[in-house]
Amino acid sequence: MIQGKSNLQFSEDSRPALRLVDIIAITLSLFLVMAWNHVSFSKDYLLLLIASLVVFSYTAQAIQLYQPLRLNLFTQQFLLLFASLSLTSLLVTLVLFLAKEGESYSRLVLAFWYLTSLFALIGWRLLYRKLKRNSYLKGKNLCKVAIIGMNQTGLKLFNEINNHPELGFKFVGFFDDREASRLEGDASLLIGSVRQTIEGAQRNEIDCVYICLPIQGEKRIVEMIQALGDTTIDVHMVPNFLLNNLMHGNVGRVGSLDTISVFESPLSGMKDFYKRSFDMVFSGCALIGLSPVFLAIAIAIKLDSKGSIFFRQDRYGLDGKRIGVYKFRSMKVMENDAVVTQATKNDSRITKVGAFLRRTSLDELPQFFNVLVGDMSVVGPRPHAVAHNEEYRKRVDYYMLRHKVRPGITGWAQINGWRGETDTLEKMEKRVEYDLDYIRHWSIWFDIKIIFLTLFKGFVNKNAY
Repeated sequence: MIQGKSNLQFSEDSRPALRLVDIIAITLSLFLVMAWNHVSFSKDYLLLLIASLVVFSYTAQAIQLYQPLRLNLFTQQFLLLFASLSLTSLLVTLVLFLAKEGESYSRLVLAFWYLTSLFALIGWRLLYRKLKRNSYLKGKNLCKVAIIGMNQTGLKLFNEINNHPELGFKFVGFFDDREASRLEGDASLLIGSVRQTIEGAQRNEIDCVYICLPIQGEKRIVEMIQALGDTTIDVHMVPNFLLNNLMHGNVGRVGSLDTISVFESPLSGMKDFYKRSFDMVFSGCALIGLSPVFLAIAIAIKLDSKGSIFFRQDRYGLDGKRIGVYKFRSMKVMENDAVVTQATKNDSRITKVGAFLRRTSLDELPQFFNVLVGDMSVVGPRPHAVAHNEEYRKRVDYYMLRHKVRPGITGWAQINGWRGETDTLEKMEKRVEYDLDYIRHWSIWFDIKIIFLTLFKGFVNKNAY
C-alpha cells in the first residue's frame, strides 16, 4: 500500500482524532435518539454509554478499523465499521440480558441508537472522503512523486499511482542512470538521471521519492540516499527482496542500531491479546453451544466401533513446540508415530461414522478445547502431523514459518480449497503459500471473514476424506 504526505489514508498522527470523532458521533447519536423518544438521560444510560464506548474502542482496535485505508477501499472500511458496531451492540445487549437489566432501558432507544450511530460513523467518513477527493481533483495538496528505477518494481508502483488518482499523488516521472536499452517500460516516462532527482527536490518540484532498485545495487542505493539526505523530501525504499520475503517488516532497534524484521510473528503485544481474547470467547461459546452435538457424535462413535471417543495426535504448535491436538476418532487405528500415513479416498482404516465426520469436518470440533487452553487458535494454519512436518520442511521453502502463529481449526488455505490429502508437492506448496499470506495480513477482521467463509466452504469439501 502506497503512502505519502497528501494521500487519502488516515495517518498515524490522525488516528487519535478519528477515534475522538467516532466517540463524539456515538455519544451524540444516543442523546439525539433519547430526545426524539422523550427519554430522560439517567445514571443507567450513562453507564450504558461508557460501557458501549469502551467495547467499541476495543473491537475497533481489534479489527484494525483505524489502520491506514485508501479511499478506494471504502467498502472494506464500511464492513469494518459495521462489524465493530454490531459486535458492540450484541455484547452490550447480551450483558444486559444476562444481568437482567434489560427492563431499565428502552428497546426502541437501543435499536435506533445502533442505526443512528452507524449512519453517523459512515456519514462523517463519506464527508471527509468527498472533501479530500474534491481537493485533489482541483490539484490542491497533491504529493509530487518521483520513482528511481525504471524496472518491474518501479512500473508496478507507477501503475498503482496511475490507476488510483484518489490517492492524491502527482507522478513526476522516472529517474534512472542506466542506458535506455537496459530500461523496462515506456522510455518517454524517463525524465532524467538520479542527479536530476536531487536538483528537482531542491527546486520543490518533488515531494517524495521511491527508490525501486534491487538489493544487489546496495552501493548505488547508499550513494542515492546520502545525496537525497541533502534535501527535505520523503524517501521510501521498495526493494524486491522485501516485497517477496518479508513476513512482517517491523523496524526495531538494538541499542543504537536500527533493524528490520524479516521473519517475525505479527502477533505480539496487544495484537496477541486481541486474538487470544477473541479465541477464548469464541471457543467457550462454541463448546457450550455445540455440547449436544458433542454428545451425539460420542454416542455414534461408541456404537459404530470399538475404541476411544477422542484421538490425540502430536503436532507442531506455536514456535514449533509440540502440542497434543484432539479430534473425534474417525479411524480404526491410532497412528502417532514417526511415520503417519495420510488418509486417502476410500481408506479402509476409516470407520463408517468416521467417514461422515471427516467429510463434514465434525471430527475437528474437539480442537475447541485446544483453543480454550491456548495451544491453538480458531483461525490459523492447519497443524500437520509431526512426521509430515519433518518431511516437508526440507522440501518447501519457508515451510516452518507457518509456526510463527498458533495453528488453527480452520484457515485461509482450507477455505481456498487447499485441504485434505497432499499427495503432490505442489498441493503442499500452495497450502503453505496461503498460510504465509494469512500470517502477513492477519487481523481480527480477517479471522472473522475466514470463520464466515468456513460455514460455506470449509466444512464439506471434495478433498476431505
